[in-house]
Amino acid sequence: MTGLTAKPQGLSPLAAAGIVAAVLGVSAIVGRRNAPDRSHPRTRLWYKRLDKPNYTPPDPAFGAVWPTLEVGLAVGGYRLLRRLPSRPRNVAIALWLVNNGMVGGWTQLFFRRHALGASALASGAMLAGGTAYVVATSRVDRVAQATAIPFVAWLGFATLLAEEVWRRNPSSQRLPGA
Repeated sequence: MTGLTAKPQGLSPLAAAGIVAAVLGVSAIVGRRNAPDRSHPRTRLWYKRLDKPNYTPPDPAFGAVWPTLEVGLAVGGYRLLRRLPSRPRNVAIALWLVNNGMVGGWTQLFFRRHALGASALASGAMLAGGTAYVVATSRVDRVAQATAIPFVAWLGFATLLAEEVWRRNPSSQRLPGA
């Protein structure tokens, strides 16, 4: 069913909210652990020294964009979890989980491991996964689908940015295991 209102037939509101909070909380913890902010001066210095294209948003823009995207992911995940279990709903939830996991994984690759090539490839994988999530949600809940579209748009931009940073900084990568 693709109605505009979520049918309260799946998980209870409390259970759905708890799962959403846990999934997004883990992703946020991993992302925070790798952030190029003042609490991680070496990561911050490394990131500042990278040659980035002129269309790179200023640092505060990332701090504004990600919470907005995460709210969309939270709303979408909550609505999907509240739906009656079905194959399309379960596929959409699986893709929601994968996408949330990839967000944290990307920060690990880029900021902690300095694996620019791997993070550019991971960005492309995230774009594909995000697009699959949008398609899957279209079969279950249109509001959940709408909340995912900005996420995919950002991933498209982020993939272009990650590829360009990788291209411009071939010597800024650590070797695996370094």
